[in-house]
Amino acid sequence: MLIRFAANKRGGSMTRIAWRISAFAVALILCVGSAMAQQVRPAGKIIARDSQGHAIRQVHANGIDIGYKLVGSGPPLVMIMGLGGTIEHWQPQIVAALAKKYQLIMPDNRGMGHTSANATTFTYRLFADDVIGLLDALDVEKTHVLGYSMGSTMTQELLLTYPQRFDKAIVHATTTDGSNVAAALKGKTIPDPIVARQVEATTHWKTPMDRIAAVTNPVMFVVGTADTVVYPESSKVLAAAIAGAWLVQFKNATHELMYETPTGFARIVLTFLGTDETVKATQPPPMLQKGGNSARP
Repeated sequence: MLIRFAANKRGGSMTRIAWRISAFAVALILCVGSAMAQQVRPAGKIIARDSQGHAIRQVHANGIDIGYKLVGSGPPLVMIMGLGGTIEHWQPQIVAALAKKYQLIMPDNRGMGHTSANATTFTYRLFADDVIGLLDALDVEKTHVLGYSMGSTMTQELLLTYPQRFDKAIVHATTTDGSNVAAALKGKTIPDPIVARQVEATTHWKTPMDRIAAVTNPVMFVVGTADTVVYPESSKVLAAAIAGAWLVQFKNATHELMYETPTGFARIVLTFLGTDETVKATQPPPMLQKGGNSARP
């Protein structure tokens, strides 16, 4: 009786310990989930509103005033526009689709829209520091990132310089050599001095291929097969250099791909962001198991 009682008492104690561990694990999961779902709190003063009523704010960071807006809810996704563009140039259908699952952080690049500029020479490192300055002002430690055209090259710089600040990256219509982009604009008049400074910075961009292979962030390259501004070759080369990178090519699409097929573009972005690419193989498939015989009689 004493032995049986002791055993039962020990079993009850172990059960209680196991229950407490399970309860702690559930609470931890709920806390982590809550932290991941926590919304980015806006910072800075409201200076305007867009056509949908979203507040456009400014924060002072990296020596300038950076204009931005927050749209949607969910994990953060910072969206970086291309050369000569502002936050209002993002395709509305894409913004609406992504905002259903992510909180979009949409800044204006240096000197464009609601963001100021100073005399500092434009470089892609400077542009990347602007993005980090905004994320710091918003207390965002880590986020997904989507960059288009010039914004895609900024995304390359962010992954090279600040990889720990980003999770997944969508690099849309990018290049390994900015002088090719400048060549595509040759002969065109650029009346806006800020855009001219952006073009000048672009002419000096060369992807450091010796460093790009060290990128461990999940990355997806998206490009149109008929893109005659950056051409698809750069995306192919970069996708081959980064382990596990996705490469998505839209047939016959140009540099305006996301405007030509907003539904298709939004779908592939959501698919990439929503896919868990880490697979832990527990055992080989049946046909490869030791001693297996897949031959038919």
